[in-house]
Amino acid sequence: MKKTILSLALTAVFGLTATANPIDGEKKEVKTDESTVTWKAYKVGGSHTGTIALKSGSLEFDGEELTGGEFVVDMTTINTTDLEGEYKQKLDGHLNSDDFFATASNPNASLSFTKVRAGEDNTYEVTGNLTIKGITKPITFDVSIDGSKATATLKVDRTKYDVTYKSGIIGTAKDKLIYDEFDLVVDLQL
Repeated sequence: MKKTILSLALTAVFGLTATANPIDGEKKEVKTDESTVTWKAYKVGGSHTGTIALKSGSLEFDGEELTGGEFVVDMTTINTTDLEGEYKQKLDGHLNSDDFFATASNPNASLSFTKVRAGEDNTYEVTGNLTIKGITKPITFDVSIDGSKATATLKVDRTKYDVTYKSGIIGTAKDKLIYDEFDLVVDLQL
């Protein structure tokens, strides 16, 4: 009898807790074939641009408000768009090598939102965990939502992810220097 009363009491407490905190969120999958991730890396005297493919992604909403998100990028799709021919092939190959992103052993990068703070006009300040080459570090950036589109620009310090080839922090000659930060411009279709 005591076990039955205890079981009923626990069921009532946990049942009320579950109904007192309902999850109203909606997870919207990103249309990866219609979304783009563009990168831009800088060096003394110039820059290079390219694309990289989203493997999967979703944004979470509570009503119209952004509450979370998670993404996986296929690092093996690094594609330089400002070069052609032999120079493009060399740069793409070098970016895939161990000098940079080591895509043979680290084919995916990921981003998981950990905190979302609403701003004005459908903008949000997002903090998340960015994982590149198996190294996870926090990153903060802004996201704008406009109907079924979301956009963000992230500034990434490559040295935090053990990508230090010709970095200024290791004393490379100035004319060979590659800047530590690169930009990711993300346009998502939901």
